[in-house]
Amino acid sequence: MAANSSYLSKGIEIVRQACVADSEEKFEEAYNLYVSSLQYFMHALKWEKNDRLKASIRTKVEEYMARAEKLKAFLDGQEKDAPSGGVAVKKRKPKKGGSGGGGGDGGGGDDDDDSDPEQARLRGALASAILTEKPNVKWDDVAGLENAKEALKEAVILPMKFPQLFQGKRKPWKGILLYGPPGTGKSYLAKALANEADCTFFSVSSSDLVSKWMGESERLVRQLFEMARDAGRAIIFIDEVDSLCGSRSDNESESSRRIKTEFLVQMNGVGKDDDGILVAAATNTPMQIDSAMRRRFEKRIYIPLPELEARIRMFEIHIGNDPLVKLTPQDYRRLGELTEGYSGADIGIVTRDALMQPIRKVQTAKFFKELPNGKVTPCRPNDPAGSPMTWVDIEGEKLQEPDVIMDDFLHALETTRPTVSPEDLEMYEKFTADFGQEG
Repeated sequence: MAANSSYLSKGIEIVRQACVADSEEKFEEAYNLYVSSLQYFMHALKWEKNDRLKASIRTKVEEYMARAEKLKAFLDGQEKDAPSGGVAVKKRKPKKGGSGGGGGDGGGGDDDDDSDPEQARLRGALASAILTEKPNVKWDDVAGLENAKEALKEAVILPMKFPQLFQGKRKPWKGILLYGPPGTGKSYLAKALANEADCTFFSVSSSDLVSKWMGESERLVRQLFEMARDAGRAIIFIDEVDSLCGSRSDNESESSRRIKTEFLVQMNGVGKDDDGILVAAATNTPMQIDSAMRRRFEKRIYIPLPELEARIRMFEIHIGNDPLVKLTPQDYRRLGELTEGYSGADIGIVTRDALMQPIRKVQTAKFFKELPNGKVTPCRPNDPAGSPMTWVDIEGEKLQEPDVIMDDFLHALETTRPTVSPEDLEMYEKFTADFGQEG
């Protein structure tokens, strides 16, 4: 256990004893215990890196310190009446919509939460999974994938804006699985959802939930869902969900089995009000997900390789408004036609490689010519305005980088091959035919 967790646990253990002594009017004993606990809390503050948990600890320190000062004044005879209003250390109470948890933002916690050292530590461990800043990705930034975007809007955006549409038997989706080849935009869709949805967004991976300590992984899973329930409206996005919820077998570890079981229990939501919570997940290997877990995802959407129009749009998005890129609409269409079988990530690599071509031209050029603006740029050896020199001979501010032209993209395509094979596509298409739907 980390140093700050150890100090925090010890401090809360001592403050519990102080509260008991305080309630039994053993004021001198209570005072000494309060003072002792404050030392541990101050050490915990020193080592704690999570700002939200640190602020929560600091609030409790001020409360315990005020009580200790009040007891000290009474013990020193400065106050005649016995001090009332001792600090209460309460047990957590269930909130509406969950079996317990912390503050409305999903990451803080009320006063009751901080009295439980294990609770505070788990919340601190999960605090980094809460997106505090929205990604700068909008729906229009995602090329194609209209069915997937519509499903996510049905599950999140529309219920928030038009709750009257989702009453009675018409309920929004509770679980959505995005699957498909690597680099097709599954995580990018999640970023767009996080930006567009006005709710708490938890982005978690196996590293956030898997712990070396016995039994802690399932407690982290339980705590994650409790934090989401306390937030009211929340999205839990699990990237590479197959690493957490792969098919169960006789050879798997007991720890892995317990994590899956806890996920199944929490996603089933028996006895809990899970309205307003969406569990979205992404995976490149949907066929490896446990069948019971697969059932929890009501919508299973295939994110395929981009079609022609989507590939054209991807080139436009990746290039943006770069003034040095000299491409015509016909060039964009030709690039889209030449990249059949490429994923969105592959197209991004092609674009980056093409944008690097001017740098390579500068490095390899043996002749440069001066432009009307006084800068110099690489040129061919037979250019009458050219002079023999290399980039080493040019002052930094005098260099004018060459434009990016269609030939640069064609050269990039020659050296960048698609990463998804036809055999891979057959597996996804078979899974879609059996369990999914087209995205």
